[in-house]
Amino acid sequence: MSQHQDVISPLDVIRRLPSLARKMPRMINGLMLANSTDNTTPAGLAWAFEQATQENPHGKAIMYQDQSYTYAEFNQWANRISHFFLQQGLRKGDVAVVLIENRPELLATVLGLAKLGVVAAMVNTSQSGKVLTHSVNLVEPKAIIAGAECVQNLIDVQANLNIDDNAMYWFADNDTQRDAGDAPLGWRNLAIEIQGSPSYNPPTAKQIYRPDGLFYIYTSGTTGLPKAAIFNNGRWMKAYGGLGFSLDLNRQDVLYATLPFYHATAMVVCWGSVIAGRSGLAIRRKFSASEFWNDCRRYNATAFGYVGELCRYLLEKPVSADDRNNRVTKIVGNGLRPSIWGTFKERFGIEVVAELYASSEGNVGFTNIFNFDNTVGFSPLPYALVQYDKEKEEPVRNKKGYFIKVKPGQVGLLIGEITDKTPFDGYTDPEKSAKCVFENVFKKGDRYFNTGDLMREIGFRHAQFVDRTGDTFRWKGENVSTTEVENIMTEHPALAEAVVYGVEIADTNGRAGMAAITPHEGHSVDFANLLSHLKRELPHYSVPVFLRVKQAMETTGTFKYQKNNLKTESFDPSKVDSEPLYVLLPGTNEYTPLTDEIFANINAGKYRF
Repeated sequence: MSQHQDVISPLDVIRRLPSLARKMPRMINGLMLANSTDNTTPAGLAWAFEQATQENPHGKAIMYQDQSYTYAEFNQWANRISHFFLQQGLRKGDVAVVLIENRPELLATVLGLAKLGVVAAMVNTSQSGKVLTHSVNLVEPKAIIAGAECVQNLIDVQANLNIDDNAMYWFADNDTQRDAGDAPLGWRNLAIEIQGSPSYNPPTAKQIYRPDGLFYIYTSGTTGLPKAAIFNNGRWMKAYGGLGFSLDLNRQDVLYATLPFYHATAMVVCWGSVIAGRSGLAIRRKFSASEFWNDCRRYNATAFGYVGELCRYLLEKPVSADDRNNRVTKIVGNGLRPSIWGTFKERFGIEVVAELYASSEGNVGFTNIFNFDNTVGFSPLPYALVQYDKEKEEPVRNKKGYFIKVKPGQVGLLIGEITDKTPFDGYTDPEKSAKCVFENVFKKGDRYFNTGDLMREIGFRHAQFVDRTGDTFRWKGENVSTTEVENIMTEHPALAEAVVYGVEIADTNGRAGMAAITPHEGHSVDFANLLSHLKRELPHYSVPVFLRVKQAMETTGTFKYQKNNLKTESFDPSKVDSEPLYVLLPGTNEYTPLTDEIFANINAGKYRF
């Protein structure tokens, strides 16, 4: 399969319209909900869940292990949480930190808070120490709700947290509807506290509007400390209406989600799509490639949520006669690599890939509603792809000082226009928010959000993801796209994973390419064959100079690679835990094992790279 989607014409879209005809009324309804600027009508997660409960009270809403809750049951649970915190004095606009792994207690808590207009700060459940302290204090919470599985990290830093000791709440790490458990000393057992609270919808749920805050989603900060991106109910409605209604789930559907719910792909995209369809959501604590399809069969899942690496992990498992023994026909998520897109669909019988593009803090999104291959899809929102100077790391301006749009087939920086319908809600830090905004872009007074992403314009308001601006490095006076090199490397039959980054060599300009690679299970790497493949597919300056062979890559909870560690360890044999290192020395045509002696000679400048 080609890695690039050809430029899409109106005729291509017209050919797809018959398949969209049946769900077009729902899509139009969804787009109206998504793009409404009415700030006087109730909206958001609480409103939508209550609507779904009213329409499908006895339908399965949440499934986890041997637990199952109907919409009515789950709504009542969330209501008890809501009424309790209302009694504790929490009000619209207050913030509560939520630190619970994927299980029903997490979703019930978030929904209960949403019914009050209390913003749930979705802290990464793996955080500890100074990073956790920063994430909590940054949002000035009035309460902390933690699962037993996460509570020790909070106890370790409790003395440094700016919060009343009486506002620390705990859920046991089990089915708390059956067994409330015993909370640690000084913590309030939320399962017990809510038992006497009413189960009817709180009146506050009808007083939540689009501008009101819903979540803080944490994104990585340049200083190493997380930033808290504001996610309001209006943005949630955009995903619910624009994506959820177009995915076209119904009451017989079940979506299986294993991504962490502190991340927007799971919390907003997956759960929002399920609520839009009045469908079922089956969740798992953590992703397991070996149990994935068994779970899909167990829950009768017809869809699942993904990020690209999750799909690659599933492809890594040995081919089985059971690969198509599942009901899944739709998948929704982001980051499915072109190199495995077609293979994945064919092997597992996937009919619809609802690839999307969005960011927790951004104001522009794309959805693959026409089901084209290798594209983040279509956007009805005001955006532009503009020429970008990689050397200066800034957009190109014309003689009048305005940005220049790219032509179909070309790559440009994605920017989203900031309007009443597409606001930029920003971060908790106004200075960081200001750095993300371009002014006077195409005319005086206009403002655009800088996504930091390079996209290929492929026509009819469709785009294809190319690279992050920060992931590009220069070598031999040329710009090297890490994403492009990674895609080419993983096309090689021996390689399962490739993470590409730039490293400094003494007395050279720019950064040399280095790739950490993981072979497929049971495969060894023929380095001569790999080099031939790379030279055939890549310009000479993009061929990695250094290789590092790893048995497994370090990733975050959302399967993003830990590139910073790799960059720091570079090609120093003393820092790579005895993992094999190879180098393409100047004047040679083979990858040579990188010994301590060669490393010393490189640093001494004995090779002219």
